[in-house]
Amino acid sequence: MTPTPSGGSASLLSIDELGADGVARIMDLADHMAEVNRRPNPKVPALRGKTVCNVFFEDSTRTRLSFETAAKRLSADTMTFAASQSSLNKGESLRDTIETIGAMGVDAFVVRHGSSGAPWMIDGWTTASVVNAGDGWHAHPTQGLLDAYTVRTALGRAAGFDGVRIGIVGDVKHSRVARSTAAAFAALGADVVFVAPRTLLPPVPSMPTTEDLDGVLDDLDVLYLLRMQRERMTEALVPSLREYTARFGLTPERAARLADHVLVMHPGPMNRGVEIAVDPSELPGAMITKQVANGIAVRMAVLFDILGGGASLEKGAR
Repeated sequence: MTPTPSGGSASLLSIDELGADGVARIMDLADHMAEVNRRPNPKVPALRGKTVCNVFFEDSTRTRLSFETAAKRLSADTMTFAASQSSLNKGESLRDTIETIGAMGVDAFVVRHGSSGAPWMIDGWTTASVVNAGDGWHAHPTQGLLDAYTVRTALGRAAGFDGVRIGIVGDVKHSRVARSTAAAFAALGADVVFVAPRTLLPPVPSMPTTEDLDGVLDDLDVLYLLRMQRERMTEALVPSLREYTARFGLTPERAARLADHVLVMHPGPMNRGVEIAVDPSELPGAMITKQVANGIAVRMAVLFDILGGGASLEKGAR
């Protein structure tokens, strides 16, 4: 977590700024939130009196609903900003929009924006906390955290990921998820490799790379699949989707090779028949719906961490 330049509340902008100790802290907090979510009435008063505003400039289903649910289960008030129905269409600037909403009494902004770096700019314009819910190709820290929490709980690795080998396969170049999830895995000690054609790798990858999925498949503990983000592509980067699936997709033949303990993960939405050519529900290690469920607990942990101010989880702030 980082303090705002004006000395306001803490913000979550990237995994790197959170650090290894911060990742571990969120993992432990998420354990408590998962216990809350298993209750018949999954709600605590921890953030009563706080207001969380979701400010999404890109379409979202999982992340937006997950943050809304997380805030409500902590008893925070919620606001949702719809960019398509706002004064931005009348020429209002992003800064004026943030300052206007902030004047209504917002304690935290949850921001998704198509431009890399936008949450950092917003963090400088407000004394409220800012949570990065995805910026351009750059970062998506809560996705990285929920992915790490999913591996931690599924493999029983609360002490860390030493010796866990993870392959992140697909369109790494355009994926903010790949960057944040790889950073979260590495912060906990995992060995991470990017598997992709050279055209779908960033110029300076943050992890080791290979173009040979079949060569590493038998050594993996986690197979993390990424979708082809064609909406971010301005040129043809693979010969065809059929060839991409043949070389980098989870085909029935590759699925049959996976050991029973191997986790299969995907941040969604899936392009069925491209990066995944099998029914994931038939895979013993499929974690895709579990990732969605864990997202609520992890985002509860993040909001409590930045807004709780040392309050009791059960009693809330006084």
